[in-house]
Amino acid sequence: MLDVTVIEDAEAAAVSLDPIRARLLAELAAGPASAAMLAAKVGLPRQKVNYHLKALERHGLVELAGERRKGNVTERLMRATAASYVISPLALAAVQPDPDRFRDQLSARWLLAVGARLVRDVGALITGATKARKRLATYALDGEVTFASAADRAAFIEELTQGVGALIRKYHDGNAEGGRDHRIVVAVHPTLKPAAIAKPEVTAKPEAIAEPEVTAEPEAIAEPEAIAVESTRPGQD
Repeated sequence: MLDVTVIEDAEAAAVSLDPIRARLLAELAAGPASAAMLAAKVGLPRQKVNYHLKALERHGLVELAGERRKGNVTERLMRATAASYVISPLALAAVQPDPDRFRDQLSARWLLAVGARLVRDVGALITGATKARKRLATYALDGEVTFASAADRAAFIEELTQGVGALIRKYHDGNAEGGRDHRIVVAVHPTLKPAAIAKPEVTAKPEAIAEPEVTAEPEAIAEPEAIAVESTRPGQD
């Protein structure tokens, strides 16, 4: 099982977003289970669970983990293909964010567009590397910093911009034979409080699929201030 995988197909995305199927994915990420075992957990008839499992299997979201005999019946044990899933902007290709449409380093929405492109590009790179059976060279830095004041934050951003810019100028070689372009993305945004991240509650009766309830504290609705620094070698989309 993969730690995380990216869903690029629109139909697969729609399948994964169904509340009951999302619940089944979560159960199967915890370990293999049969339709009968899952039916008892989600409160649906086994036949309906089988229907949902087949839809998930068609799109590669679950796979056969094994079989076992139970009386005169052979049960199929299914498992999730990943512990978690991310939907790529490619699933909504016609309306996917385009950071080149406007560039505003102080815009939270531009930061979101840059982040969406990161998901799209890295997802496509993973897909290509997997098919070619090659390793993908990547790097990520994640950390937190507490600023005493807005002035300190502004000074930090200024030094960060100058530092990253200096590194780019130092190592960039547009004439290198066989050189490969790399994209650099650096983002700064307020840390979201754990209590503000609401998880949907999914419940279902045997004859109905309930819609998830999502609640958030008022402070989580406010748009945070965000700053992003982006750089790429020439010729890189």
